[in-house]
Amino acid sequence: MDNIIVYVDDARYGLQILQPMLQTSVSGQPARWIVVACAPRMTRRVSKWLRPSARASWRADWAEQLFSQLRPALARHGDLVCTEIAGPRLCTQTQDLLRQFGSARVLDARRPKFGLDMQPVTSTQSQEPRGAIGYVAALAGAGWLVAID
Repeated sequence: MDNIIVYVDDARYGLQILQPMLQTSVSGQPARWIVVACAPRMTRRVSKWLRPSARASWRADWAEQLFSQLRPALARHGDLVCTEIAGPRLCTQTQDLLRQFGSARVLDARRPKFGLDMQPVTSTQSQEPRGAIGYVAALAGAGWLVAID
């Protein structure tokens, strides 16, 4: 069985990224999809008023909503779908999943966020720095477009 570990934080974007893989998996053997939900960060102002149990409950509800949107598309061809909620260290979680399920392909289907450096899911994943320089480049580009017009 082909194992595929997918990190997702937005169902619509994740399905858009996974669509080519769903097309090709029809002809082959069934796959096991290990879907890891990466919940959005809570702001510091919100999180300081919530107990850890309330935060965990919110993450679980959010993840279940994400899984309910992804599960029908992934299980359409008889594939097995396993679900998990992302922990604090994604590289460590990927290594644990690889130990648990054996060899697997790892896919990062998280929506890129402007100005935010996202945590890599494997130790070999290259990271594109998007911090403050990304903001400066975007503002300079916008200013240049306004000046031309």
